[in-house]
Amino acid sequence: MAGGITETGEPYSPFVGLVYMFNLIVGTGALTMPKAFASAGWVVSVALITFLGFMSYMTTTFVIEAMAAANAQLRWKRREQEDVNDSEPASEYSDDDDDDVIDPGRSEPETKPILSIQRSGHVDHFDIVERVEMGQMASMFFNKVGVNMFYICIIVYLYGDLAIYAAAVPISLMEVACGNHSCSAGSLKYNDTDLCWGPVTRINAYRVFLSAFTLLLGPFTFFNAQKTKYLQILTSLMRWIAFAMMIILALIRIGKGRGEGRPPAADLSGVPNLFGVCVYSFMCQHSLPSLLTPIANKRRVGVLVLADYVLILGFYVLLSFTAIFCFQSSLLHDMYTLNFTDNCDVLDLPVLRYFLGLFPVFTISTNFPIIAVTLRNNWKTLFHRDGGTYPWVVDRVVFPLITLVPPILVAFCTHNLESLVGITGSYAGTGIQYIVPALLVHYGRRHVQPVMGRDAINKHRSPFRHAFWVWFVVMWAVFCLMFVTANIILNETKK
Repeated sequence: MAGGITETGEPYSPFVGLVYMFNLIVGTGALTMPKAFASAGWVVSVALITFLGFMSYMTTTFVIEAMAAANAQLRWKRREQEDVNDSEPASEYSDDDDDDVIDPGRSEPETKPILSIQRSGHVDHFDIVERVEMGQMASMFFNKVGVNMFYICIIVYLYGDLAIYAAAVPISLMEVACGNHSCSAGSLKYNDTDLCWGPVTRINAYRVFLSAFTLLLGPFTFFNAQKTKYLQILTSLMRWIAFAMMIILALIRIGKGRGEGRPPAADLSGVPNLFGVCVYSFMCQHSLPSLLTPIANKRRVGVLVLADYVLILGFYVLLSFTAIFCFQSSLLHDMYTLNFTDNCDVLDLPVLRYFLGLFPVFTISTNFPIIAVTLRNNWKTLFHRDGGTYPWVVDRVVFPLITLVPPILVAFCTHNLESLVGITGSYAGTGIQYIVPALLVHYGRRHVQPVMGRDAINKHRSPFRHAFWVWFVVMWAVFCLMFVTANIILNETKK
């Protein structure tokens, strides 16, 4: 998952929205996908990634429908409040207790459909104009237990994200500093105990770089960080240059008959990790409100999303296929860029090898503060009490520390990116990508129907509007969690 979304909320065209969404989804997960493809086999991988791409597209349409329903409910509440203020200016009546839940059994005017209002004006109440984040939608449509479960799920996911970022940057720096740059040997697979410089081993070099990473970027967790438009453009440009280089170089080598990869058609032992990687690599649901709300013309937003998913699926398959047939499965790194930095037979220009080696450093480093601040704010929201404020020490020290310390400790303990991505995607990612969107659209429909009337049509409703699809997604998510957990237990038992 990448972090390429706009922070200003200024309107932009549907095409720009398509580019932003592409950049948002295609990130670190794409670099771990080739090794996961090689482990599970190319036939199984193509089938699974296609199905998971379809499931992610479905839940994306669920989130869009829920966003429209939330906008409609907010407009209804404002209109209702205006009617109350106009008709009873001196009344002491207050509806504060009904901010989060619509009770279809209440008396007029609240159960009166506002279709007449909708017809008399030029505004469609389902227009997505206000940015309603996932947490706000959860507060509108879920009960208190559901809201807390949502925040716990998003917090766990963001912790996994930060651990992946915290490990990926030092790994890339270690490979650049300790790898083979002399072109005197072919592709090598190093061990952590191999020497890097002097008596310092590679794993210790990794820890040195992780410490430096923590000292340089960790302090941003204590402040508010914003990504600028120009920094976003620069990182997006670097991302596409790097991905294009890797695909072209692999294709050239395969075209010359020098491809070393002989991946199996199927290996079920690699499926659980591939599942986690694929879920993580299609993750965008939690950022859709920030991404889609600023699109000026949302009339064809459904076609836009479908086109994005088709392009992303094709890109993932192209990147992974060229990788698994170009390199031996045993030599594929957790982060695919590293196969080009230590293999002079594939790329013999030092400048380009250094560029690919340092590419994750620049792009991921710009995302880390943003994700850290997001996680810190979610912690604050989870424990927030209406009308209450936090002491200065809790607000400025405790929350940043509980945000920063756990992922850094995980990165110190392990730098196995494939496992980190797989676990993050398999557990927290399943909740954010499948369960939460399905429940949001289900309860969103139930909340809006008494207000808007049965005949009202949400113009942003999902093509998968039957209740069967909602429960199919939930059952699929439960099955996936059980399957991944059982496989982990089985592997641990074998050890």
